Amino acid sequence: MGIDPGSNCTGYGLVEEIKGKPSVVHWGSVRSKAKQPFPERLKLIYNELVAVIKEFSPDVVAVEDMFFASNVKSALKLGQTRGATILAAANLDIAIAEYSPLEVKQSVVGYGRADKYQVQDMVTTLLGLKEKPEPFDASDALAVAICHLHTAQHQNRMQMHRTR
Repeated sequence: MGIDPGSNCTGYGLVEEIKGKPSVVHWGSVRSKAKQPFPERLKLIYNELVAVIKEFSPDVVAVEDMFFASNVKSALKLGQTRGATILAAANLDIAIAEYSPLEVKQSVVGYGRADKYQVQDMVTTLLGLKEKPEPFDASDALAVAICHLHTAQHQNRMQMHRTR
């Protein structure tokens, strides 16, 4: 399961590997209202993600790490939102992985400075979807999940070579 945390919209996406290729299971987003007090937003995000995790029982939750933010207040809110998403997985004893936006874009698009449209297009292609996953937060979350699949495959191959 991949998560793209955001205080206004947190995207999530679940993928599984079938015959060596990523396949979509489900995606969506948790939207909060701008006028909603921030603690209530965090509670909504936490509760919704717990419900999704309980419904789909992912093996791992991969969360997009912080990016550079010029606005300190926004960076603090994003950090708190990331904390709520990580806590949702941790409280359910789900393994957690974290990837920078650069790692995710490099893994999925092949270019670390790709824009949201490029990520969305590549996620659509890699998962063989007929429609583009929306909102961008959901396609970004699917990209995080795909990045984790790629990373796990690479680590498994490395482990096999070490044991030979």
